[in-house]
Amino acid sequence: MPSVKITLLIVVSLGIFFVSLFLGPTLISPFSPDPIEKEILFSIRMPRVIIAFLIGIALGTSGAVLQGILRNPLADPYVLGISSGAAFAAALSLLSGFYILGKFTLPLSAFTGACAASIMVGIFGWKRGSLLPERLLLAGIGLGFLFYSAMMLLVSISTSEGMRRTVLWIFGDLSMADWSVIPYGLAFIASGLGISLLRAKALNALILGDELAHSLGFSVQKERLLLFISVALMTGASVSLGGTIGFIGLIIPHMVRFFVGANSRYVIPVSALCGGGFLCISDLIGKTLLSPMEIPAGIITALIGSPYFLYLLRRRDVFQG
Repeated sequence: MPSVKITLLIVVSLGIFFVSLFLGPTLISPFSPDPIEKEILFSIRMPRVIIAFLIGIALGTSGAVLQGILRNPLADPYVLGISSGAAFAAALSLLSGFYILGKFTLPLSAFTGACAASIMVGIFGWKRGSLLPERLLLAGIGLGFLFYSAMMLLVSISTSEGMRRTVLWIFGDLSMADWSVIPYGLAFIASGLGISLLRAKALNALILGDELAHSLGFSVQKERLLLFISVALMTGASVSLGGTIGFIGLIIPHMVRFFVGANSRYVIPVSALCGGGFLCISDLIGKTLLSPMEIPAGIITALIGSPYFLYLLRRRDVFQG
């Protein structure tokens, strides 16, 4: 096990998390903050950084899992259309102005949309008593386009004051983060991460092929369904916390495999931490680059991830360590 590289990645990721608390448009001293700085730190910075780290954990882990169960090295958590379903439901809530549950309306709407999209993808991907990777992928792409088109239709015909907030949220805006949404987000993301870690050996087998996985004693369809559920939990929670943020689930697992190899028992936890660190630094760049104006973190991750995606298209054996 490349323990030195794993330790280095963990230290860097956690270091970025702590540095993000004190850096920003206003520099806060970690040793002697004044009362105003303490208020900024605990009321604004800390919940935002924690939420960014949680979203990054969810997306990094989801990418590693999806690339395994679909056996597609270019798979991303959003390829199954789950994020588009969540974004559509959230946009519907924002533009309708119907806030029956106050600040919890948006997260609940997004998570409900994610669950509905997951069920639909599962139904279309199920054939002859099993979840087929090819059908899951195609169903996700088709439903993703459908939900995204419906969401854009809502935005284009809306005249409500919530339209700007909706557009920013779609691009991964974390400026509205607060403590109240962290507990439920942590619960769902921890559940999905736990399932992924427990089934890491099965994921290694699925990457090698269904026949080999079956010969090793794994129930292929059961394992794929459990891992699919873990992805749905994490992606749905991440979208409900901070909108649609792409490319983390694509690039982080590949970067991690380069350092630690292809064993999912190491790739999953390290991808989780590196995903959290990557989104923290992306959000830090977004809120300081053109301060006082903020750039949504999702735009920063796309600007960084797009060139890397093109680079991956030219690589071979991306599952090799």
